[in-house]
Amino acid sequence: MPKIALIEPQSPNLHIFSKFPSPRLGTVLLGTIMKKRGWEVELFVEDFRALDFAVIGSADIVGVSTITSTAPRAYAIADRIRGMGIPVLFGGPHVTFLPEEGLEHGDFVLRGEAEETLPAFLDAWRSGADLSAVPGLSFHRDGEDVHNPKAVPPHDLDAFPFADFELLKPDQRWRKKKMVLPVQTSRGCPFDCSFCSVTGMFGKSYRFRSTEHIIEELRFYKDRKGFLFFYDDNFAAHKPRTRELLEAMIREGFKFRWTTQVRADVARDPELVRLMKKAGCHTVCIGFESVNPKSLQESHKAQSVADLDRAVRVFCRNRIHIHGMFVFGFDQDDRGTFRETVKWARKSRLTSSQFLILTPLPGSEFFNKVTEEERITFKDWSLYDAHHAVFRPRRLSLADLQKAQITGHKRFYSFREQIRNLFEGRWLALAINQYARALNRTWRKKNRTFLKALELLRPRRGSRVWVDYREEIRLDDRP
Repeated sequence: MPKIALIEPQSPNLHIFSKFPSPRLGTVLLGTIMKKRGWEVELFVEDFRALDFAVIGSADIVGVSTITSTAPRAYAIADRIRGMGIPVLFGGPHVTFLPEEGLEHGDFVLRGEAEETLPAFLDAWRSGADLSAVPGLSFHRDGEDVHNPKAVPPHDLDAFPFADFELLKPDQRWRKKKMVLPVQTSRGCPFDCSFCSVTGMFGKSYRFRSTEHIIEELRFYKDRKGFLFFYDDNFAAHKPRTRELLEAMIREGFKFRWTTQVRADVARDPELVRLMKKAGCHTVCIGFESVNPKSLQESHKAQSVADLDRAVRVFCRNRIHIHGMFVFGFDQDDRGTFRETVKWARKSRLTSSQFLILTPLPGSEFFNKVTEEERITFKDWSLYDAHHAVFRPRRLSLADLQKAQITGHKRFYSFREQIRNLFEGRWLALAINQYARALNRTWRKKNRTFLKALELLRPRRGSRVWVDYREEIRLDDRP
């Protein structure tokens, strides 16, 4: 029986979900597909299971998933595996957009969605067939990098099996804990925000599974206590389809609670929001981004501040918690923008908030823009997690941008807000406040060297400073 090991590297830094890990769905789904095709599969999602190179070393081939922030660790892992004489295949958003970089550390790169191309590649690779026929594949041939034509994104999402989470084989510390289970009902997004790489990876065509197929999967979780997370980038992009799904969930009588990502414009349909609540929606994650109209326009967000206000009113009226996501660092942003954004988030009584730093992710329009303008200061991909300032904003220094993010969290999760939540009986907001305050303190301690580097990079007349603060990546330790 052929054997494949699939690896999802751990994020290199702290973030809001560090203590509540949930696997990216792609790695588990690919493992499930290959298991059904007769392969022995070993899955290493580092958030749940530490790497075991004795097990990995027995595989015929190893697949490593990459997002931008995990790319350095993915490459370090791949280098070690190739040193053991085992071929390495990369996949995921980062290498999809930068396949040449991936081929410096791996033997193959599968660009784009891989549910159909991975089996095709492995069949060709094992049989010695011509790899030129595998769509979306990049590989070495005669000392040259070869990039096959892009694969057509899969349209029949019902053809894929339900993810087999038994493949995770979590370490002892996770076995008794309840995992937030990911479910994906759609792919793609009809919008094209300038800073987002989703459309580059999944396209603007909105594809979704049938309601019957989703309900069949949800029946596996009907007695589960805890949370499901609908991983859709925009759960309600096609409102008639969303309404049909919600009504089916209500008819089934599911009791689980769930959360998902939506745009503020879903609140234009209050009845749809009421259905979300009735179907078990507990929390929505909304990309508010900014309360600066010029910044919203710059980002191609296609929403107004009035849309943000409406979303807060409608979701709060239906007693659905809101996790607000904001972005600092647009060219139209200044210190006043940051103050007004945090003030709006506090006034809106959001349950939780993230103030993220605009990050030039490969595959996004914004990445191309700042690359052409030579505004990227740090090229260490491990910093590309939306918590580190890596490019030069128009109206601020990197240090000021980073400080705005830190101060934003400090003000939103202040002790004063903690007391206010206590007196108002907002228990979830209170718990998150305590967690976020501790996380912010730990983050600042862990990133002291980086913060000092930013201070050294404050603009000085006639000089440019480069600081390389990175530490060696060690594979024998958790990052």
